[in-house]
Amino acid sequence: MGRIKQSLTFWPVSKLAAEPDFPRKVADMGFVAIEMAPEQHWAAIKAAGLAIPIISGHGTLTDGLNKRANHERIATELRANIRKAAANGIPSLIVFSGNRNGLPDDEGIAICAEGIRRVIGQAESEGITLCMELLNSKVDHRDYQCDHTPWGVQLCEAVGSPRFKLLYDIYHMQIMEGDLIRTIRDHIRHIGHFHTAGNPGRHNLDENQEIFYPAVMRAIADSGYAGYVGHEFGPVGDPIAALQQAFDACNV
Repeated sequence: MGRIKQSLTFWPVSKLAAEPDFPRKVADMGFVAIEMAPEQHWAAIKAAGLAIPIISGHGTLTDGLNKRANHERIATELRANIRKAAANGIPSLIVFSGNRNGLPDDEGIAICAEGIRRVIGQAESEGITLCMELLNSKVDHRDYQCDHTPWGVQLCEAVGSPRFKLLYDIYHMQIMEGDLIRTIRDHIRHIGHFHTAGNPGRHNLDENQEIFYPAVMRAIADSGYAGYVGHEFGPVGDPIAALQQAFDACNV
C-alpha cells in the first residue's frame, strides 16, 4: 500500500454500491474507506473494515452559509450531524458556501464565518472537522462562491479554528485555477480532505484526461497530509476496472 489513504465516494457509483458485496470488493481493490454514503449503508461499510471519512453536514449546496437567513437552519443541521458523526466515528462533515447571487466575495467570507462560528465550538469539542468544499463555477456549479482556493483560505483564517478546513477538489480546482501542486503545497495546512476526478468530463483518472494524478498524489503525500483522498468520478466502461485504475494511479 502507498502513502495515500484512498476513499471511494458513494454517489457516482450508487447503483453498483447498493450491491451487498460492494464494500468487500472496494476493500479488495485496496481502498480503505467509502464516503458520502447514505446512513443505511454504514453498517456494511464498517463490516468490511472500511472507514467513513466524510459525509454532508447540511443541505442546499446552492443556498448555503453565505446567506444569514440560512444560518439557523444550517446550524441546526450541523449540530445534529456533528453529534451523529462523532457517534459513528466519522471525522469530517462537508459544508457549502452557497451561490453568490451578486454578493461580493469579502462579504461572503464574513457571513460564512459568522455561520460557522455558531457551531465550531461543538465541532472542536466533538473532534469533528468541518470542510468547506471548493467547487468550480465555470462548468458544474454556476455562481458558487467558494470557487477559488484564496477565497477558501481567507475563510479558514477568518474562522480561526483547526476544526475548519477546506475540501480541495482537484477536478474542480483544475478547471478554476490549475497550478495544483503549488497550491496544495502552499495551503496544505488549510486542507482537510481531497476529491479527485478526470478533467474534462469528471470521469476516469486515465490518459484521456489532463491531470497527471501520480505527481499530484506525491505532492500530497510529501506534504505530510494524513487524511483521505476520495475518488468522486463517474466511471466510463467497466466500473470496477475504472476504480482499480484510479486506485493504482494514486497509489504512490
